[in-house]
Amino acid sequence: MKRVYVVGTADTKGEELAFLADAVAVTGAAVARVDVGTRNATVPVDVSAEEVAGHHPDGSSAVLGSDDRGTAVAAMAIAFTRFVQSRTDISGMIGIGGGGGTSIITSGMRALPLGLPKIMVSTLASGDTAPYVDVSDIIMMPSVTDMAGLNRLSRVVLHNAAQAISAMAANPAPPPDGKPSIGLTMFGVTTPCVTSIADELRSTYDCMVFHATGTGGRTMEKLADSGLLSGVIDITTTEVCDLLFGGVLPAIEDRFGAIARTKLPYVGSVGALDMVNFWAPSTIPERFSERLFYEHNPNVTLMRTIPDESRKIGEWIGARLSLCEGPVRFLIPEKGISALDIEGGAFFDPEADAALFEAIERTIMPDSTRRVIRLPLHINDPEFAKAAVAAFLDIARQ
Repeated sequence: MKRVYVVGTADTKGEELAFLADAVAVTGAAVARVDVGTRNATVPVDVSAEEVAGHHPDGSSAVLGSDDRGTAVAAMAIAFTRFVQSRTDISGMIGIGGGGGTSIITSGMRALPLGLPKIMVSTLASGDTAPYVDVSDIIMMPSVTDMAGLNRLSRVVLHNAAQAISAMAANPAPPPDGKPSIGLTMFGVTTPCVTSIADELRSTYDCMVFHATGTGGRTMEKLADSGLLSGVIDITTTEVCDLLFGGVLPAIEDRFGAIARTKLPYVGSVGALDMVNFWAPSTIPERFSERLFYEHNPNVTLMRTIPDESRKIGEWIGARLSLCEGPVRFLIPEKGISALDIEGGAFFDPEADAALFEAIERTIMPDSTRRVIRLPLHINDPEFAKAAVAAFLDIARQ
């Protein structure tokens, strides 16, 4: 039976946790009261802090055995995330918390599939919520007052939150009908290519295009992990440049991880791997002062990657794609990898491109499912887009 998980620190927010759980139960929803506190609970719960803490890789003592609150909170966040990943009976999740509780609970919420209802009632919800929400669909609901005992306002806020999570859990969105969805990555300098690919496939696929700004790639892979994509056309892998060389729009170390885990049909390329992104010129680290730059706009400055960097980028990508057991096609446009990397363009550098291409071919380890395909084209040539579409349709039908 699916249940709404009501989560809080029962040592410090016990009264609020009990009130919220009862408010959810009154709607008719099945409830699981989960304690993520690090001290003794003050109210009855269905899942104890000890049970949650036992999911920590080093055991419950790594969570509950520390006198340092910061250490305990960080450890409980790890344990709660692993606890959430072990559950198959969650119809929705609602949490309450201050700083520590919000950090712990949203860590677990981010591990839930996109689309599964999740509400965090928090004292931090009216500030910068990016560290807590990240690329998930957590709804942050301000508690308005601090959680230091119930009052006439907090009862209303918690009642409304209970009504919201209960309604969402009881009425899940119907499964999507019609066309399967695919994820595509795009940057301004690869727009002609990706637009052409999406136009060609839109009659058959629901094309979700993600801006390759760090969060875009992570969001796309989150959708893949959540089972919401049927394939990926990853033309613009530029986020890797910023990860490796200190740019402001970086991927995370798990870039391509969802492709390996899901074995989805994957077509990739080297779009915008000729650039590292920085903000205004005054923000660029001094160590890059002698490099080639291009002012994309007054707030964004692009730095051309050099051959040694290009080689490292290619090796990084190739090593990760070699772990993919699903069908992979990686296309190399020999005449340029962005709108700036074209003969006569600001970033045209055949030597850097050659180093990138060689490293990819050397490390991606082609086999019966993985292939690297060189094309005598620029990435924004119409023929390159057609080749990417053909490659995807070929592996999607397998």
